Amino acid sequence: MAGETHQAIEAIFRIERARLIAGLARFARDVDRAEELAQDALVVALAEWPTGGVPANPGAWLMTAAKRRAVDAARRDRMRDRKHLDIAREQDGGFDDRDAIEAAIDDDLGDELLGLIFAACHPVLSADARAALTLRVIGGLTTDEIARAFLTSEATIAQRIVRAKKAIAKAGANFEVPRGPDRAARLASVLEVVYLIFNEGYAATAGDELVRPNLCLEAQRLGRILAGLSPDDAEVLGLLALMEIQASRLSARIGPDGNFVPLTEQDRARWDPLLIRRGLDALARAEALAKDRGGDGPYTLQAALAACHARARRAADTDWPRIAALYDRLRAVMPSPVVDLNRAVAHSMAFGPEAGLHLLDAMDDVAALRDYAPLPAARGDFLFRAGRRGEARAEFEAAAALTHNMRERAFLQARASACD
Repeated sequence: MAGETHQAIEAIFRIERARLIAGLARFARDVDRAEELAQDALVVALAEWPTGGVPANPGAWLMTAAKRRAVDAARRDRMRDRKHLDIAREQDGGFDDRDAIEAAIDDDLGDELLGLIFAACHPVLSADARAALTLRVIGGLTTDEIARAFLTSEATIAQRIVRAKKAIAKAGANFEVPRGPDRAARLASVLEVVYLIFNEGYAATAGDELVRPNLCLEAQRLGRILAGLSPDDAEVLGLLALMEIQASRLSARIGPDGNFVPLTEQDRARWDPLLIRRGLDALARAEALAKDRGGDGPYTLQAALAACHARARRAADTDWPRIAALYDRLRAVMPSPVVDLNRAVAHSMAFGPEAGLHLLDAMDDVAALRDYAPLPAARGDFLFRAGRRGEARAEFEAAAALTHNMRERAFLQARASACD
């Protein structure tokens, strides 16, 4: 029974973790310290909840426990060494006024979680470091999972995160949502990070589950907050539209047996019509703004791609030539190996598998895709549709060996077997 209680507590902590760290980081002005305080609160919960019961509002309980630890520790630090009182510098009376401290923490000038993301996307950090830090602190992903998302090594990601935390502390980030020109300048990296969080939820890179809906929901929530902050920014609306439309398919991506269902085989009656409608509305606003300002944006284009699928009542009705054309435009504004791979898939569907194979041949030497499971999976699909079953089997087996997601591996192994 105690084991089940501990599992329940840890599950609650995983849900509340990001919001807890966000509030604590704003108070402590230090991400590492915020993570330590959050962990301290978990330890207290593991000691007290099994006997006293899970509180009605576990998130508030954890925050209170962490804040008490912060206040007590800061008081000790104040007596031992005034130089280390980063928090007390903004308090006239040091830490003697608990009410003032509570008010400072609870004075929400925007969204605390969004404020933490803007801090993680501080301009002193590289783009890769911003994304890695936010996925670790906000998304709660392990360094191994982030490494797979970035197609790089775990050691590299771990170093990025440590250096990023130190750089943010040195820069004196205030963990609040920036205003004015500073917000506009930092918005692009925030959008990138929010979408990375969404993608990790939409297609989990590791583990036994194909999707992590909570991550998708969190990214959508952040996207809606961003849209409220910047209602006239086409790319903010484009990202929101993209996530809403993609999220509409979450339940249809997994079959009754728990295995992956490809887009072309999904039961479209299971797609969420409310999310599709929200996404199409946001896309219409994004496209109107983009047209007025004369330029394609990568998120608006990706949302337009998702909308092509959302508007097709049957897989056979999908406008693949339009999708291929949109990928041509996307490649011009956001060149990347993954875009090139998806473009090859679109061309194979629009113009035949040989067209897709021709585009993939040009990608054989791309280092970033060398151990990327979707590449041999795509080649296997093209070869299968071209009637080259033996070659297709080898590609599906190679893809299965590369993926770290158990459900995805089972799907690819089944495709390999179907080649016989």
